[in-house]
Amino acid sequence: MGTLEVIRVVLDTNMLVSGLLFGGGPGKLLDFWKNGVIRVIMSRLMLDEFLRVLAYPKFQLSEEEIHYLLYVEVLPHLEMVEVHPGPILIPKDPSDDMFLHCAVAAGAKYIISGGRHLLRLKSHKRIKILSPAEFLSSVII
Repeated sequence: MGTLEVIRVVLDTNMLVSGLLFGGGPGKLLDFWKNGVIRVIMSRLMLDEFLRVLAYPKFQLSEEEIHYLLYVEVLPHLEMVEVHPGPILIPKDPSDDMFLHCAVAAGAKYIISGGRHLLRLKSHKRIKILSPAEFLSSVII
């Protein structure tokens, strides 16, 4: 009996934060992540954005809660990759470029996002860009 290939993915920041704080489709992704079905890839730039978003006042997270999310829920389970700056790929939202550059650098198969600029691309260099629902229904069956 063969082993299943772990699926390498990049989650955009909103997917990661939504999954950790609210569950739903993004929460299901995190279950697959922690069970080794998918491997989440992240760059330093993405990690910085993740921490910045967790500190938003609307989430009302304490430093201890942010520390727990980072050191218990996220870092032990992800793969960090070094990403060199690249060209602007999404002129309407260049901050989304970091997800594309990370996926290319890591050899990821998928980017999972709720962002319209990324989703409109549908793919980039053979990397499919899917919503959580699309990924769960078409890749994780």
